[in-house]
Amino acid sequence: MKGMTLIVRNVTKLVAGFIALFGLYIVVTGHLTPGGGFAGGVILMSAAVLIVLAFGAKQPRETSVEGRCHVAEGLGALGFLVVALLGLCVGGFFVNFFPAKGNVHEFLSGGTIMLSNLAIGIKVAAGLTGILLALVIACRLGWLTPKES
Repeated sequence: MKGMTLIVRNVTKLVAGFIALFGLYIVVTGHLTPGGGFAGGVILMSAAVLIVLAFGAKQPRETSVEGRCHVAEGLGALGFLVVALLGLCVGGFFVNFFPAKGNVHEFLSGGTIMLSNLAIGIKVAAGLTGILLALVIACRLGWLTPKES
């Protein structure tokens, strides 16, 4: 993959950060609005898709980033499990362990839901980005070329 024109690359430099910021916003405010960890993680991954499409892909760089995606995905799953187990220490699986209860529509009103959404967002974004990069590597190696009839 060679990448796109200079105009597309410059627009991508501007837009990809905003897409990632919006995905992070969806993850963090998922307990207040529709959205959450999965939807925000998919939006975060779409910034990676845009970057790969605009700038092309080089195999050595992709392989190292794909390895980091696996680590981040594991850390997201571990974070989700830690939130659940900390609740178990308080009284039950996934029980809110924050002492103060927030008021409705306030940022900290969701208790541990925001932490769970953050862990899920990391896991989903890293997992889907890893899948994207694995497909890009497979295309570069010629494993996914169309067969001639």
